Amino acid sequence: MQKQLDEILSGELLKEHKTVHAMIKIYCAKHHQTVHGLCGECSELSNYAKTKLDRCVFGQNKPTCNRCPVHCYRPEQKEQMKTVMRFSGPRMLLKHPLLAIRHLRHEKKPAPEVPKQNVSNRHLRKQAK
Repeated sequence: MQKQLDEILSGELLKEHKTVHAMIKIYCAKHHQTVHGLCGECSELSNYAKTKLDRCVFGQNKPTCNRCPVHCYRPEQKEQMKTVMRFSGPRMLLKHPLLAIRHLRHEKKPAPEVPKQNVSNRHLRKQAK
């Protein structure tokens, strides 16, 4: 899983996905009784989050989703992610304190203006090839 993340995401986007993935793992372990890894449904949600991070119009300057002026998640995935975050958020301080504190600090930053175009991670990655 980690190798797959490193191939697509880097920098702040990779840190953001590590945080989201950790939250999904906490939720999945408790609600779907997984011991190692994720169940199929949670794996799909993690991959969906990775895709959305890769295609984020803010690129490396991405704000946290709750402060973002652009809501890119489909309604079903948005509800799933809200459920996961409500459950896992308080538990992150115990399981992953550095990721939790980093996320809380990142949440305090103001959201930047929506960029013109062509700054998403995906666009820059394809342009570099």
